[in-house]
Amino acid sequence: MNKKVTFKTAPNGILTGSIRVTGDKSISHRSIMLGALAKGTTNVSGFLNGEDCLATLKAFRDMGVEIEGPENGKVTLHGVGMHGLNPPKTVLDMGNSGTAMRLLTGIMAGQTFATTLVGDGSLSSRPMRRITRPLEQMGATITTGDGGTPPLSIKGEQSLAGIHYDLPMASAQVKSAILLAGLYADGETSVTEPAVTRDHTERMLRGFGYEVVTEGNRMSLQGGGELTACDIDVPADISSAAFFMVGASIAVGSDLILEHVGVNPTRTGVIDILKRMGADITLLNQKEVGGEPVADIRIRSATLKGIQIPEALVPLAIDEFPALFVAACFAEGQTVLTGAEELRVKESDRIQVMADGLLACGADVIPTDDGIIINGGYLRSGEIDSHGDHRIAMAFAMAGLCADGSITIHDCENVDTSFPNFIETASTAGVKVSIA
Repeated sequence: MNKKVTFKTAPNGILTGSIRVTGDKSISHRSIMLGALAKGTTNVSGFLNGEDCLATLKAFRDMGVEIEGPENGKVTLHGVGMHGLNPPKTVLDMGNSGTAMRLLTGIMAGQTFATTLVGDGSLSSRPMRRITRPLEQMGATITTGDGGTPPLSIKGEQSLAGIHYDLPMASAQVKSAILLAGLYADGETSVTEPAVTRDHTERMLRGFGYEVVTEGNRMSLQGGGELTACDIDVPADISSAAFFMVGASIAVGSDLILEHVGVNPTRTGVIDILKRMGADITLLNQKEVGGEPVADIRIRSATLKGIQIPEALVPLAIDEFPALFVAACFAEGQTVLTGAEELRVKESDRIQVMADGLLACGADVIPTDDGIIINGGYLRSGEIDSHGDHRIAMAFAMAGLCADGSITIHDCENVDTSFPNFIETASTAGVKVSIA
């Protein structure tokens, strides 16, 4: 059991200089999964050495894949090919990672042996039927816990057939699970999504030499192919960078550069939303690395204004809303979010938990079924419970920059799932936050 960690902030920080945040979590997960299933040796640099990604790495080690590292962000995978995994001796523990569990379920549905995926208390309460239903349509046999939650027991030895699936709600994890199962299915597998979601799976499959066809909001592939090893440079995670974009925007006098950040257009909703609010954000040194666009991001403090957040941007910023809620608290006027019911089934109910924390710090906020209404103003000192959600904890660390006193944030141990060394990185940038 992780030791309980509490953060404590102090006001009046100014963010300056240049920092590089941790490697992209989404890309790190996928680099392990596809590198393990490829033929040959895959070298990964910039890997996120956080607990979520380490859970994925351990799962493939437990299935017989030889993996060196991680050391200084470098991982070497000696791939076993599409059909080279061995039955694990025990359950595969995904810890706190919904991405790991959902994507791995797609892969394991195509194996010749049975597996069981488990998670921690938070993950064990998250919905999985959105994954298991389409996989069962493909021919998989999967047993869930009560209410469609983990653990997931996947029978294996099932013949999968490609399906054409219309996603009922935009979800990159569901899309990816279906496409990964489709690698093992007969015929074509396709997914049509109601709104654009992050496309790291499609990009990386192509990087490993597997053809994926994208036609508008429809992605398709043919089963039965092979993956060929390649080298992957994981860019810095825009979801982690988002906290510093908000912090530098609200803390007067800030001028911060975030280095080598992934700016995949399916992930840049946070930049688009902040710019609509009046943020001063500039992309520098834009280039493409390993099929993923990257840039240095410069943020200078600015006067933010409340906005109605366009629903089309919601899937492109789904993980960044805790940080954006903080920005809205220091904006002039009202910010309204709708169409974001997905936030209620993340590591926590992020709408309610953020609303509770902001209210405890004196904010004028009204949670709704699918979003929130925030009337900008100020935050006072307060004490909040992050409910073990790493993004809640980091959002309130940034809120402390402009609050009128200290904010105490409880239950912060899961910050290590996505951002090891967060306190050190934040302090280097000028955020006044420490472990209490």
